[in-house]
Amino acid sequence: MSNIFIAQIGKTVGLHGDIKLHIHSDFPQQFKVGSQFQTDRGIVEFIKFDQKNSLARFKGYESLESAKKLTNAKIYTTLEQTKENCDLDEGQYFWFDIIGCKVIENGETLGIVKDIERFTNSDYLEITTDEALAAKDLPKSFLIPYVSRYISSVSLDTKEIFVIDAKSILENS
Repeated sequence: MSNIFIAQIGKTVGLHGDIKLHIHSDFPQQFKVGSQFQTDRGIVEFIKFDQKNSLARFKGYESLESAKKLTNAKIYTTLEQTKENCDLDEGQYFWFDIIGCKVIENGETLGIVKDIERFTNSDYLEITTDEALAAKDLPKSFLIPYVSRYISSVSLDTKEIFVIDAKSILENS
């Protein structure tokens, strides 16, 4: 079971155990009253979450002193919890479903998605170039912007991403 880092607990705010939450997820709706998550200091349960101000309060940590014990703790979830707690819109995918997909343009495999990088507000697929193309002195890796200009379609069933004009990005990298 793989753990996914989704937030880090910051400083305490006020006298009642409220804590600043630094969210590292596209799904803040998963932080709701009653939800439980693993941290590097044990399990925490939300008894309050103010999404607008990113303030949380956890069961058993309702005082300033007890809440301070959670400062800098990292919050994790699992793939299963994520799929259960996060609703995707049409055409949206979890990063963990995209990583490992084969990238194909006009029937030719360009490579495999190694990771996803976020620069400002844009996501980029980090591609490990297919060995046959890398053998032709092309870069061993390259980035494809995750936008409709380059991404034609995604098939999670076959773990394939069909792209347009991505080979020219590779060739010019």
